[in-house]
Amino acid sequence: MDATQTEGRWTSRFIYAAIAQGFCAFVITALIVLPILNPSPSRIIAGGSAGTWLTVGYLSYLVVGVMGVAVTALFYHYLEVDRKISFSGLTNGLAWAHFLLMNVGVVAATWMMMYAGFIGGAGLMPAALGGGGLNTGQVHELINPYVEPIGYSIIALGLGVLLGGIGFVLSFRRK
Repeated sequence: MDATQTEGRWTSRFIYAAIAQGFCAFVITALIVLPILNPSPSRIIAGGSAGTWLTVGYLSYLVVGVMGVAVTALFYHYLEVDRKISFSGLTNGLAWAHFLLMNVGVVAATWMMMYAGFIGGAGLMPAALGGGGLNTGQVHELINPYVEPIGYSIIALGLGVLLGGIGFVLSFRRK
């Protein structure tokens, strides 16, 4: 790495990913607060119950998908720019695994949670308010297929973070 380098390869990738995740969060926020969808996601969130999945998915996406990815860029910046450590071979592969599994895992898990919360909460709302007028058993049947894929997505996310952490340690010790 150049002694005057101000930005690293992995720093840039994670920053661009955080910007993309932030844009997606902006769009999702607009869908929640603007009267675009029927029934309104804000009513589903206020209703609680199955709609809580929407809330948890949304907040998790903001914290892990947007802020977590941005903060991860700071770790890479510290190693690549401040410590002048380059990622190559195994550590580069671990950084790729970190990048892909973390970003894909967080999007898959949280977006499925938001969707399941939306359809579940909408299903519980009275038909007069644009909902499905379903009972809890019927709503359970709607959202149950998302449980395992959400879990697998969280595992992928966690594995990505773990592999990235191993890459950090190996790179740090190599210097």
